[in-house]
Amino acid sequence: MFEAPNILFAAAGIAVFTAAVLPKLLRNVPFSMPMVFLGAGMAAFALIPTLPDPDPVAHGDFVLHLAEVCVIISLMGAGLALDRPVGRRLWSTTWRLLGIAMPLCIIGLTLLGLWFLGLGLGAALLVASSLAPTDPVLASEVQVGEPADADDGTEKEDEVRFGLTSEAGLNDGLAFPFVYLAIAISIAGSSPSAWFPGWFGVDVLWRLAVGLLLGFLTGKALARLFFSARADSLRLSNHSEGFVALAATFLAYGVTEMMEGYGFIAVFVCAVTIRAAERTHGYHRILHSYVQQLERLLTVVILVLLGGAIARGLLDGIGWAELLVALAFLLVVRPVAGWLGLLGGKTGPRERIALSFFGIRGIGSLYYLSFALGKGQFAGQAEWLWAFVGLVVALSIVIHGATTSPLMNRLDRLRVRKARAVSGDEGMAPNTPV
Repeated sequence: MFEAPNILFAAAGIAVFTAAVLPKLLRNVPFSMPMVFLGAGMAAFALIPTLPDPDPVAHGDFVLHLAEVCVIISLMGAGLALDRPVGRRLWSTTWRLLGIAMPLCIIGLTLLGLWFLGLGLGAALLVASSLAPTDPVLASEVQVGEPADADDGTEKEDEVRFGLTSEAGLNDGLAFPFVYLAIAISIAGSSPSAWFPGWFGVDVLWRLAVGLLLGFLTGKALARLFFSARADSLRLSNHSEGFVALAATFLAYGVTEMMEGYGFIAVFVCAVTIRAAERTHGYHRILHSYVQQLERLLTVVILVLLGGAIARGLLDGIGWAELLVALAFLLVVRPVAGWLGLLGGKTGPRERIALSFFGIRGIGSLYYLSFALGKGQFAGQAEWLWAFVGLVVALSIVIHGATTSPLMNRLDRLRVRKARAVSGDEGMAPNTPV
């Protein structure tokens, strides 16, 4: 019988199978997996009226926790994938994107919200801080691949993929103080005397310090357990148990959140710390593969639901002003902020353009918005805020999804050509990463 539960089971099976094969099929075409599932969700919920309404305003708690789990799993995968040791110079691209580009994005979009959308300071800052971070989930297509196992000490990631991966891994947590600031302003008003001491002392200093410290300590303890435990039964790297990556994710996140720290930062720092231990061990690939598969499944669910919400009227309140501001943010504010942030760094012009342009918005933005709406006082604005953030995320999926493969493939070809010219090795395969 064509009843809703049976349709959902069949659709889930098709979606999971499609999620497994699409990344390989779409590797060289101007189309992406997020685009497919966003469109599939729009079609399904438009054509099947018996499906439940995926309204994020009505189901705020469900959206909050679903996006939360997806983001922290993605952060663990991003940290495990990075081969490059942490350092001031080695990560200079990351520090520039985090310390210069992201604050400029927040300032730029806040001003656009105040001047062109008529928002109050709290709502404008909430929109800006929710949309400023490069998403660790949907940006996976322009991030580094699985962990390398070579031990020659060379860098395995090109600067674009490394920069976007490390930026996405850290900026989700580093945007949180600005989200808390938006919440504080919505409750206490815009006068700094009403919110600054508590915000700076707790939401900036304490939460950041706790996230960094507990993430590092958890990663150190787990790395010792994985690789150096005296008992063979506890040395999990000998048993190829990939699902313990999920345990590491939840442990780092849960412990840090209980101590009022930023769990997003803790998860990424934990992953990088585990990766730094026994850097060339093949167990990292097993851990990364597990979280990558789980992340992909959760992403499919969220994108289908987002597409369904759009089909059921999420964007009904959007006008020309909102559309123009959304496009200005994606095509002007983020690229200009990224370009300014990377000036004087070690990236070349082409790399700088790619790093600046591929500031993909996604699941993290949905989490931040649902979190803030549950904590702050944004009376009567929830539907509009969801509509605008949903618009920016959907536009990012389409714009960046259509350009990722062509631009990244071109960068790879240019990089290989440059490497050939330097080394004189004409036998290199055309698509061999350098």
